[in-house]
Amino acid sequence: MGKSDAMSDNVDGTESGIVWIEQSGPIAELILDRPSKHNALTPSMYRDIARCCAQINGDDSIHVVIIRGAGDRAFCAGSDVKALTGYADFWAWRNREDYIPPILSLRKPAIAAVKGWALGGGLEIALACDLRVVAKSAVFSAPEVALGWNGAGGAAQHLTRMCGYGQAMRLLLTGERFDATEADRIGMVEYLVEDGAELTTARQIAQTIATHSSVATQAVKAAVRSALDVTVAQGLKYENELMSLCFAKVEQGKDR
Repeated sequence: MGKSDAMSDNVDGTESGIVWIEQSGPIAELILDRPSKHNALTPSMYRDIARCCAQINGDDSIHVVIIRGAGDRAFCAGSDVKALTGYADFWAWRNREDYIPPILSLRKPAIAAVKGWALGGGLEIALACDLRVVAKSAVFSAPEVALGWNGAGGAAQHLTRMCGYGQAMRLLLTGERFDATEADRIGMVEYLVEDGAELTTARQIAQTIATHSSVATQAVKAAVRSALDVTVAQGLKYENELMSLCFAKVEQGKDR
């Protein structure tokens, strides 16, 4: 979904924001585009994310995804709290079309290029990616507890697995902001880079990944993700099946 396609589904692109795909060869960039509001997400942007992720999964020419925020100031400031008043009641909120499940459903490797603010849902989007390239001036937080609720987009799940129980509890119970150096120290960052280098670095990493068989990189992602949920024995069996599928693709001459 290009920018013009996204805007056609969004009457007021400035106020409601849009999410769109820019593709260069085998690399797609999923762009959170509401810079005037630090790319804070609205319900229409939730739906855009779901459509973009489905498009990426269905397009064999795309091998790698970079998720980034538009503008110079932010990756994503989370959900726009004012926009949440549009839900009729808690049941409507419970049954909303959310944005984290589509990102987690991406079969292709996903890289977050993070600059500026990555708060609430922005933190959760970064955590849902496979790799994080983070500018040194980036600022993270999970502020939901201060608003009277918990986050529902995976911060507890992903921080606990990446950084450990104590670090997850510290950040989620206090809601305190933490900088890129601290995020790197606790194991949340794969690439810590100078300000302005996050997108260039993410593109370089994506290009390296894209030189490999897309079947192989998707198999690697599936194997690593499964390791979070299954026993070692089950994981080994799954890895063997994935490797067999990769061999089958090679034999068919369709390993790209």
